[in-house]
Amino acid sequence: MSGVLQGFLVLAVVVAVGWGIGRTGILGPTAVEVLSRTAFFVATPALLFSTLSTADVHAVFSGALTVTAVSSGAVCVLYLVFAMVRRRPAGESVVGAMSSGYVNAGNLGLPIVTYVLKDPTAIAPVLLFQLAVLGPLGATVLDAVTRREEGRPPSLWRTVVAPVRNPIFVATVAGLVVAATGWQVPEVVIAPVHLIAGIAVPAMLLAFGVSLHGAARPGQGEVGPPLVVVSALKNVGQPAIAVAVGLLLGMTGPRLLAVAICAALPTAQNMFAYAVRYRQGVTLARDAGLVTTVISVPVMIGVVALLA
Repeated sequence: MSGVLQGFLVLAVVVAVGWGIGRTGILGPTAVEVLSRTAFFVATPALLFSTLSTADVHAVFSGALTVTAVSSGAVCVLYLVFAMVRRRPAGESVVGAMSSGYVNAGNLGLPIVTYVLKDPTAIAPVLLFQLAVLGPLGATVLDAVTRREEGRPPSLWRTVVAPVRNPIFVATVAGLVVAATGWQVPEVVIAPVHLIAGIAVPAMLLAFGVSLHGAARPGQGEVGPPLVVVSALKNVGQPAIAVAVGLLLGMTGPRLLAVAICAALPTAQNMFAYAVRYRQGVTLARDAGLVTTVISVPVMIGVVALLA
């Protein structure tokens, strides 16, 4: 349990620093956009390549990957059903779906599984699914929605090649290719990649903290019902589905605990960066990141108490 609390404490401190930056205004009025775009286009691709290029491919493609795909996909679909019934905007619906199933695997999941499970590779299947499937798919749809709203509907060709133009997708594929082939990237090449990768998580957290300054209380206005649904799906639905699927696959002990902990992680700060990048569902992404993080603390402590 100490690992869970320590992971959240680190997250809270960096977000608080971001809030202080927003309060003082030292980075100017465009701080959120600059930090978010830096993380999205530059630092996050470097982090993904750096992480995946050294991953154990056999550990990544395991039963845990199936659990992640099913549990994450299920809550995303459930949110989209809710959004269709409530006739929510298309862009917000995509952000809400991703916020329901895209977990904070990097800056929160990695330290938590390391402290709690003593096995940092447990997060690898989650990273693979989110970085290779859910992230690129969501970005492609958001790009199409944004262009259509701007009166520039994407062509079929643009839609097909959209993932290739996404730096996150390109970095993910490149990292997996390097890992699968066993190629050792020259130090002179990988050293600057590691250096740039180091600012990805801090930039996203700082941008999130800056956005909190002067923001309305979470769930105000029309975003209230969507936020409730996202929080319920993320904090309760996804871990429950993960445990059910894990049991069906014969998982017990540490393996079952690992998939449950990963599914119980809160909404990733990446969603806020995506929302800002495409100007879709920004308020929902910000509120979901905050609310699900707060709720996930007792949820994960409960998961550890029940399954450890």
